[in-house]
Amino acid sequence: MTAGFVFHSSFLDHLPGPRHPERPARLEAVTARLESSGLLGELDPAAPQLLDPEALLTVHSADHLARVRAACEHAPSAIDGDTTVSTGSWDAALRAAGGVIEACERVRTGGWKRAFCAVRPPGHHAERDRAMGFCLFNNVALAAAQLCRVGIERVAIVDWDVHHGNGTQHIFEDDANVFYASLHQWPLYPGTGAAQERGIGDGEGTTLNCPMPAGSQDPDWLGVFDAQILPALENFRPEFVLISAGFDAHRLDPLAGTSLSEEAFGAMTRSLMQFADQHCAGRLVSVLEGGYHLDALAACVESHVEALVGAGS
Repeated sequence: MTAGFVFHSSFLDHLPGPRHPERPARLEAVTARLESSGLLGELDPAAPQLLDPEALLTVHSADHLARVRAACEHAPSAIDGDTTVSTGSWDAALRAAGGVIEACERVRTGGWKRAFCAVRPPGHHAERDRAMGFCLFNNVALAAAQLCRVGIERVAIVDWDVHHGNGTQHIFEDDANVFYASLHQWPLYPGTGAAQERGIGDGEGTTLNCPMPAGSQDPDWLGVFDAQILPALENFRPEFVLISAGFDAHRLDPLAGTSLSEEAFGAMTRSLMQFADQHCAGRLVSVLEGGYHLDALAACVESHVEALVGAGS
């Protein structure tokens, strides 16, 4: 079956500012590399629709929606010190969330085997009631919540962005049906993601944080991935795997101090594909999060997508 690709030109209309690291050039670099490598031709593209704003209420509050909408209507404006919006940000964010949900539905129903969503703005820092860390709405969390609504009983989210996905953890920390695992540099923005954070209430034990020291290299990161993340997934037995695929743990990224190569992301992708093939009927959707060195981001995405369109696609 086909590997899907979600992209839309409106994602380039989210303009945080000329010197902002989360800039449209990120997606331009990604799509150019996928085209030059020939990988784009191996993907089945889909241009996503705008998500109905009411659907955002599955994980976000009405007050949060109102604040983001007002900020976009009065743009350019800053929601916080890191998160700035333009007049195109509202539609870009709705289409990004809608695209991830659409990709999950296509994979769930068998139209695609797996998918990569080249979306922006990113999402994993967005909490139920707060936009932060370049993120407006939590794309992965919205998709996970929708999967649960349509009958998927256990969803796993694996987040390898170098920054901890505080928003995703916050949204699901008391939910026994969603497992959240994160590999991230520690200490680093946003300051969450300590190993002892394991979920609360009914969700206790369904959060796994693997904080890594600055300077960690491929053997360190992949060793923890194999020794902690994969066994925890085996224990949880998900029916669907989502990846918060940040590529800012690369050694060239300017916003962190982790020293991964692009090959590490291909290795993690293949491991999760193998897991999904064995336990989830192959159902896996990857969603772009961070990655701010353009050449490194493009190389990492190439390694990631090359794996996604590999055996079984």
